[in-house]
Amino acid sequence: MMPVRFAAEITAIVDNTVFAPTLSRDELLRLADQCVKCGLCLPVCPTYEKRRNEADSPRGRIALIQGWLMDDLELTPTLAGHLDGCLTCRACERACPSLVAYGRLIDGAKARRVAQMTAWQRFWQRGWLLALSDARLAGVFGQVSRFYRLSGLARLTEWLRLMPFRRLQPWHRLATALAITARYIAPRDPPVADLDLFIGCQGATAQGRAIEAALKICERLGLRVRSGSACCGALLRHNGYPHDADQHRADCIRFYAGRPLVGLASACLVELREEPALSHAQEICDFLDRCVWPAAIRLRPLQARVLVHEPCSHQFLPGGNAAVYRLLTRIPALEVAPLPGNDRCCGAAGTYLFQQPEMAQRLLEDKLTTLAELEPKIIVTTNPGCALHLIAGVREAGLSIEVCHPVELIARQMDGWLKTSGSPPRINPA
Repeated sequence: MMPVRFAAEITAIVDNTVFAPTLSRDELLRLADQCVKCGLCLPVCPTYEKRRNEADSPRGRIALIQGWLMDDLELTPTLAGHLDGCLTCRACERACPSLVAYGRLIDGAKARRVAQMTAWQRFWQRGWLLALSDARLAGVFGQVSRFYRLSGLARLTEWLRLMPFRRLQPWHRLATALAITARYIAPRDPPVADLDLFIGCQGATAQGRAIEAALKICERLGLRVRSGSACCGALLRHNGYPHDADQHRADCIRFYAGRPLVGLASACLVELREEPALSHAQEICDFLDRCVWPAAIRLRPLQARVLVHEPCSHQFLPGGNAAVYRLLTRIPALEVAPLPGNDRCCGAAGTYLFQQPEMAQRLLEDKLTTLAELEPKIIVTTNPGCALHLIAGVREAGLSIEVCHPVELIARQMDGWLKTSGSPPRINPA
């Protein structure tokens, strides 16, 4: 009786959760009808390039959504597979002459699908998404990942990769990468703060080293930083749970509205800036580049070649990735160049590397082929998912290439210089 009662209670909780799509059928059709099917999106779509299937192109997916919404097509597993294969990299938006809001359309279609799921299907999917969006659970996973690697279990799993454990391969790859990046970041709440550093739900785990570096740089610049864990809701929104995402973003509004806000993860910043009350949020490289640094601070030279990976999300921020290049050129002797193929997604794409591991790996292999040819010493990227995807891939390919955030290089080259005193640097307005 107890399991039955428990199941009934869980089902009631799930059924009482709001799952109505935020965009109506007519609104989705209006967005889809903007597409004139010209095909200019095809050459820039990574999944179409790999599969050469019209249904795996932006205009093909839009046509499928139109057919489904107009009841001309059933939502079969085949149709759903074509929609799920989308990376939501939004490269098609930049190429579209009709300015189709493809990202909004595909997110709205996912929300409509979720609303049609059974209660138990939603319970399991929503459960693991909420777990990924919880900073405390992410911290636990980071510690487990460190043990997983240091204990030798990771090597054992690699030896058994052709066995039934193969289904766990994406999680294994993530854990081996998190073992490198995870850190404990203590919350900071000074009486007076010059800025809020947005860490996010995964920040301390996926970008722990970068956050430590950002705090160090701010300290050297004389900036007082407040930091705490919050979730922007992006993972939930892009998987069809807009109401949960809105609740997370509402928490961010209560915490950050009206305060200087700076973040390290480009995907989180894109999500935050969609909200007018948080549209002032700045990417860390852009923020540091706008600061007028005290003359006493000098960066040590670094004789190395660095390739800049430009995440899809960062290309939708004001100014794109330009500030990353400007900031890195402050390091004397450093050779900085873009990673060839930056117009193509690396395959991480939020939760995509778990949900579509085969395509994620195929897209990553293109990057690894380029890296093996160019042999840079370092790759920098501002997206934590991309960084973890690249770290795992570089490690498996046996390449001696470091993957890090741009601020990590800046912080390292500050070593050995005296901390500045006196007034903090002037911050130019965004």
